[in-house]
Amino acid sequence: MTVDAPAQAVTRFPIRRSPWWRPLLLLFGATAGRSYIELPEDRLVARFGWLFRHSFPLGDIEGAARRSWPLLYGIGWRSNLFGVLGLIGSHAGVVEIRLRQRRWLWMLLPLPCNRLAVSLENPEQFLETLDKAI
Repeated sequence: MTVDAPAQAVTRFPIRRSPWWRPLLLLFGATAGRSYIELPEDRLVARFGWLFRHSFPLGDIEGAARRSWPLLYGIGWRSNLFGVLGLIGSHAGVVEIRLRQRRWLWMLLPLPCNRLAVSLENPEQFLETLDKAI
């Protein structure tokens, strides 16, 4: 008889989606079940609706911190075309994840990314968990 090792728990952090913006975000599949950051084992997985699902090895992450996201920057899938990608469902609770090197990610077209901004339900818990993981 063999005993299987217990599966490692996956830590999931929901993306904060403002009630005012949920109807618009739903058009692109950004439901509660498709809007999250996960930390399974040795990587970070970001998903936001049908348009965005990418995985980043934890070794590629330099760090993360809280940041502001002004109203002018908008809601939804955002890019400044210079390296910042935003997965924003609310202007509150935004964190920025810094990557060690620029990557090209597909969101209908290839976009440069060396910083990923995400609005989270519990940003402090995410930052604490990520800090321990990296």
